[in-house]
Amino acid sequence: MPQLLLLVTLSPAYAQQKTDSLKEVKVKTKHKISADTRLNDFSPGQKVKTIDSNTLRQYQLQSMASLLAQQVPVFVKSYGFNGLSTLNFRGSSSAQSAVLWNGIPISNAALGIADVSTLPVVFMNKVNVVYGGSSALWGSGNVGGALLLENETPVFDSGHKDLSFGGGLGSFNQYIGNIKGSISDRRWYFSANIFAQSAQNNFPCTNGSGAKTNMPNSALKSDAAMVQAAYKISTQNIISFSAWYQRYDRQIPPALFEPSSVQHETDGSLRLLLDWTKQNTNSKWYAKSSFIQDNSHYRNDDVQLSTYNTAYQYYQEIGWKAQMHQYGQLLLFMPVQISWMQVQSQTKEQDRVALAAAYDLKELHNRLDIALNARAETIDGKGILMPGADASYAITHWLAVRANAQRTYRTPTLNELYYAPGGNPGLKPEQGWNEDAGYTVKINAGHFAICHDVSVFTRDIHDWILWLGGAIWTPHNIAEVHSRGVETENNIVYTIGKWRLHVGVNTSYILATTVSSYIYNDGSVGRQLPYTPRYSVQADAGFDYKRFSFNYNHTYTGYRFTTIDESEYILPDQTGNVQLMYNTMVGHHSLQLSAQCNNIWNEQYQVVAFRPMPGINWLMGFRIGIL
Repeated sequence: MPQLLLLVTLSPAYAQQKTDSLKEVKVKTKHKISADTRLNDFSPGQKVKTIDSNTLRQYQLQSMASLLAQQVPVFVKSYGFNGLSTLNFRGSSSAQSAVLWNGIPISNAALGIADVSTLPVVFMNKVNVVYGGSSALWGSGNVGGALLLENETPVFDSGHKDLSFGGGLGSFNQYIGNIKGSISDRRWYFSANIFAQSAQNNFPCTNGSGAKTNMPNSALKSDAAMVQAAYKISTQNIISFSAWYQRYDRQIPPALFEPSSVQHETDGSLRLLLDWTKQNTNSKWYAKSSFIQDNSHYRNDDVQLSTYNTAYQYYQEIGWKAQMHQYGQLLLFMPVQISWMQVQSQTKEQDRVALAAAYDLKELHNRLDIALNARAETIDGKGILMPGADASYAITHWLAVRANAQRTYRTPTLNELYYAPGGNPGLKPEQGWNEDAGYTVKINAGHFAICHDVSVFTRDIHDWILWLGGAIWTPHNIAEVHSRGVETENNIVYTIGKWRLHVGVNTSYILATTVSSYIYNDGSVGRQLPYTPRYSVQADAGFDYKRFSFNYNHTYTGYRFTTIDESEYILPDQTGNVQLMYNTMVGHHSLQLSAQCNNIWNEQYQVVAFRPMPGINWLMGFRIGIL
């Protein structure tokens, strides 16, 4: 959601920062954009967006939801200023979007979704967004796309020390604090990162009766901590451990049709990861083992309701990558995922065991890059095969094309099957095919750099799962859904002397309609899926001069239908956002000053029906690098 932010941040190595807000990934990748070999070496034909380190620093006091909503062409479905936020890739549902941390899935084991509003940007060193499904590589359930989050790679250096701290305050009584540091020698590496925030979120709004008021019962408190330790057994043999704990305590404000609300929810997560890699000249072994516990406590004193839900997930993966010859490489890996939760004193479990393989071949002097992949997976004893292929070809030094085709499959989540009341044990898994293709033009002519990218996609899913109902909602299979559309990205950069000017426009047109339905006389056939905007536009314009940068971002989100028969909808909205940044040194310490002014036109809008978003608001902050 757009915000008006005035951020003061302090960060080391300011002189090396890149000022473009998004770095376009080349079709034929020549540098490592991720520590995950599946993305670096076996996805040549998939569309990938990499958020650069400069943008991550600018949003370091905010959540991943704010960053993605403003900087990435993906629809973030937000239930309010401090409410649940989920991802919608190309008309997919939130449960069809994968979120991975250092290569392991972190979506709630019961819900099958990840609330990106609870993920602090400051914890992540690399963020990649993968468009289109690739169940063979990222696992069944990856239908629409994937958000890949990674921490900093351990640095083994006897002279390495780093310590910084920051804080912020803003409108609606927002207060934010963060401290992080790391230290290492030639064998050991340690790091710690602590983040905390609170806010009243009592922004002005108009209630359901038409009266002006401040949003009630909307306070937020959260804290999170992450620690990492790594040991270099030998030059190419490293073992590491990561622990990530967070607690998110928020009041749930009333919807516009509610006179009041005393609802409250507390979410807590513990994520543990043990990772080992051994790199040889022509091969690499790796193993990951993780445990995740997600707790949720919902309370509504009006109806004397208090519920506790706890979900657990164990994930383990072992893999081997080898260079087969000069132009080919092979990846074999075996993931095991066990999820379980308690429902009415009973344990409901879901087990997945898979064997996956990917082969990448480069030909024609590396201009042609082809990847074949497949995953054989058993889910609670039921087997499924998910093949796929993608490729890229550099026609000239300035023009490249790509294509991707993958079989997609998603089994119902534990909540969809067993939640009480409302679960549906008779649900069928979603399955179908995802295809997309595109081209990229990159031209450097004198002072100008031009990038133009077009993607077209189509996805046909059978037995799509949709929650329907009144007092009690229940998931149903609605037979078949067809999603298709086109996305464009256009950027021009002009550099002269110490000036750098840039202009960019990104557009998307998405049709996601029900083709057929099992429900008699279903009004959804031929209609757009709820909360899937047909049209959206992002535009950026700005400049960089010496250590100062300015950017204006404008977003347009089209009509979103809120019912399956298109009888009710949310009107389009437009928001304007301004970002400023200045880098300097104070003694031996680096100082980065930045400002973000969002929704500067004070647009009154909703992302989810009856959940108003704030108008103009601000946040001031700082970060200072001590070591």
